[in-house]
Amino acid sequence: MLWIARARGFSRRYRGHVLGLLLVLLSVASVAAVDDYIVGANDVLTITVFEQPQLSGRYIVQADGTFTFPLLGRLKAGGLTMQALENDVRERLIKGGLLKQPQVGVSVEQYRSQQIFVMGEVRQPGSLQFTGSMSIIEALAKAGSTTERAGPEAVILRSVNGKEAPDPAAIERARKSNDPNIIHVNLGNLQSALSQNVELRSGDTIFVPRAETVFVSGQVRTAGEYVIRGDMTVRQVLTLAGGLTDRGSARRIQIIRRVNGVDTTISATLQDTVRSGDNIVVRESFF
Repeated sequence: MLWIARARGFSRRYRGHVLGLLLVLLSVASVAAVDDYIVGANDVLTITVFEQPQLSGRYIVQADGTFTFPLLGRLKAGGLTMQALENDVRERLIKGGLLKQPQVGVSVEQYRSQQIFVMGEVRQPGSLQFTGSMSIIEALAKAGSTTERAGPEAVILRSVNGKEAPDPAAIERARKSNDPNIIHVNLGNLQSALSQNVELRSGDTIFVPRAETVFVSGQVRTAGEYVIRGDMTVRQVLTLAGGLTDRGSARRIQIIRRVNGVDTTISATLQDTVRSGDNIVVRESFF
């Protein structure tokens, strides 16, 4: 039937949309640490002094933000960029009369002080080490990309302390409010509008809400729960469910919808628009 063919095309377009998003997420190259990364407690640093193997090595930043460096004693690293730390070590070696023109390099071997949280409909939710430069696309890719049940947007919650992820219920409340710490990102637009690719900060939480769904039962080929995107009609949803069985009637469709806390049964046509939480029931034909 023509309406089935059109609806199948609709479904294919959405599958292509999701596939395109996943390709964007999974094609991200890894990002090297940048010089303006702020060093923090528990970070593991590699400090190299050219032609001075006794000074070069691996150093762990302690809880107070300091570490012990040969010949110089306790040095402050917490709160400094890597470039600032390089300059500080170089100047101390010169002022102490230890070396005339030392060449010092600092890099982060393990990022432990800063993190980002990814929650909701992603394949590998949890915390990610923040390396000083990370976008939402990179974070979602590292979390294994979004699931099939992901909604059309993600939200970024700016954190005050950046130490632990907020409660999911708190995120949901903030998402529905005008909280200035919430940034809404349209996942579909990430493919065409790189301005949506928000640069993250340490402590940010990315939350991908679950997509709106409807339930289909009765005389359809595959009953179950289906994701709806945008304004979908009964016809389009039934196509997702494989269409009607030989015994199903397109004239005997009902929607069980919760209205003001009460389940209400509504007679429906193929052109009616569905709502999240609807239960679409296809009855048998009389003939």
